This record gives sequence, C-alpha cells and structure tokens, in this order.
Amino acid sequence: MKPSNENLIAVDLAKNVFEVAVSDQPKKVDERHRLSREKFLAFFVNRPQATVVMEACGTAHFWGRKLAGLGHTPILLPPQYVRPYVRRNKTDRADAEGMLEAYRNADIRPVPVKSLEQQTLIVLHRMRSAWLAERTARVNTLRGLLRELGFVIPLGVRQVLPKVWEVIGEAENDLPDPLRPIFAEACNEIRDLDGRIAMATEQIAALAEQTPLVQLLLTIPGIGLLTATALVACLGDVSRFPSARHLASYLGLTPREYSSASRRHLGHISKRGDGYLRMLLIHGARSVLLGAQRTKTPDRLRSWALRLRQTQKHNIVAVALANKLARIAWAVWKNRQPFVSSPAPEQTAAA
Repeated sequence: MKPSNENLIAVDLAKNVFEVAVSDQPKKVDERHRLSREKFLAFFVNRPQATVVMEACGTAHFWGRKLAGLGHTPILLPPQYVRPYVRRNKTDRADAEGMLEAYRNADIRPVPVKSLEQQTLIVLHRMRSAWLAERTARVNTLRGLLRELGFVIPLGVRQVLPKVWEVIGEAENDLPDPLRPIFAEACNEIRDLDGRIAMATEQIAALAEQTPLVQLLLTIPGIGLLTATALVACLGDVSRFPSARHLASYLGLTPREYSSASRRHLGHISKRGDGYLRMLLIHGARSVLLGAQRTKTPDRLRSWALRLRQTQKHNIVAVALANKLARIAWAVWKNRQPFVSSPAPEQTAAA
C-alpha cells in the first residue's frame, strides 16, 4: 500500500525544459516549477528524500540513476497507463498532475530503472539491429536493380557480394559501364556494414562472458547469445514477474482475450511488450522446431513441439514454443540453475 502522505514529485521529462509538480497529499499540488536542463538536478540536491515519478521514456533511465544517486527514489510509469489520468488538454502541467494520480493507483506496475550495464547491452543490440536492417535493404536494392538488367543473383546474403563482384569484373557482359563503379561502391557499403555488425556482435559476446546469468540462459535450447543478452538487458530482474506466465504475457506471447459474461474468447497473441525480444524468441523457437524434425531421439521439449506440429501449422507451433522458452527462461533465471533436458515420456517408458 502506497503511503498517502509521502513527499511525491512528478516530473514531465523533455529535452530542455522540465515540468515539476510537488505533492505532499493526494489531489493537491503544493509546488510547481519549470526547470531548464542545467537546473534540473540542482533542484533535487537540497530537497529531502522524495519519490520522483516520471514516464518511462528515452532519457528516464538516465535521470532515474542520477536521482537515485542523490538519495531519491525514482519511479518510472508506463506512458500508456498515465495518459488516462490526463484530463482535458494535454500540456506539461497536465502530464505532471496525471503522473501524480497514476502513481497512486496500485494496479499500475512501475518500470525498473535500467543500470548502465543494461543500457550498454541495449545500445549494442539496437545499433546491430539497425545496421542489419540497413544491410538487408542495400542487398535487396542491389539484387533488384541487377535483376532489372538481366542479372539474377541467388538468394542469401553470403552469395550476393561474390556474384555482384563477378558481374562487375566481367568486361564483356551487358552491364552498362557507368553502373560498374556505382555497384562497386554499393558492395563496399555492404562490406562495411558487415564489419559493423560483426564488431557489435563481438562486443555483445565480450559482455556476455562477464555475465554469469547469460551463461545460464545459454543452456536453454533456442536461446543463443543475442536472445540471452537481450533478456538480461531488457528485463533486469525476473523476480518482478510473479510467475513464468506473467513473463510470457509481458512479452506478448499469450492470447489476447475478448470475454464478457459467460462467453470467453481467446484470440491471437497480444504482441504487447518488447517486439525485439519476442522476435528473437520466436526465431529461436523456429530453430528448435526445425532441429526437432531432423533428430531421431528428441527430448521432452522437442517431442512436445513435434506432437503439436501434427495438429497445428508451423508458425503457430513456433509461437507456442517461444512461449514455453520464455517460461523456461523464467525458471532458469529464478532458480539460478542451468536447463537440463529430460528424455521424452516414450523414451522413458521404453527404457
């Protein structure tokens, strides 16, 4: 139960001007301040310890760490849950007042403040993902333009550059001479992007070696370096999820519910939470499912996936398996014990 008489400060974050509302009792704002970026931390230096409420936006984790260093308690609220408390027009003052009321709703769970190590991992993942998307776009553009000129490049990123250099280097083909240096420059850009992606992956791997929790998560089938480090970076502390199902629901891997009275309807997955984490888990589940179809002695997890595959489509099974992998990750994380595969029931019976 949140105390009603605590020293509560709401901050509407911005790039340069921050709106601050101080409340010592519910439904009343005792002070209002409009502070520049340079004066923001100085405002909190000489104030008594307070609970500082902010929306979980881009800079909130940075300011949360700074305020925690001054002895205050930062609380980050999901922006989508604060918006219903903003009455009438949306202004900085209204946003700050809305945060004060949203904080007093015990059903709204705050977002944990990320450590600098967590944000470092997240930045590496975001940069790698951006470079990967840019490389994919460049490769598709190159293949499409060459196809229009009559040169068909096979699918697969690894085949593109050798084939394109081969087309560029062949002097007697129908490729127009003005396009040869242009395509060569495009190949150089793709090669540079490959180098950046490899550099980011190396940095992630180096940080993973220093994190025992990542090594535990790597014991789970379908969870590799990227998925394990992304889970640690984005989730922070798994104990904030009461059960494994809460984690799967947080990641958007549980059905969206449309129910009323005695009628209950479960639809597609909700797709709430971090889409990047969900994508990594589903890709990992696909790899586990494909591997299960090739092995002769699948374990209990893979046997379950194969039985489900007999009645459901491939993508549905992959999402269901991703849900199970998220739950296994919660158990491994919570108990600090590596995943140990168990034999399938039919194998146990045969033995």
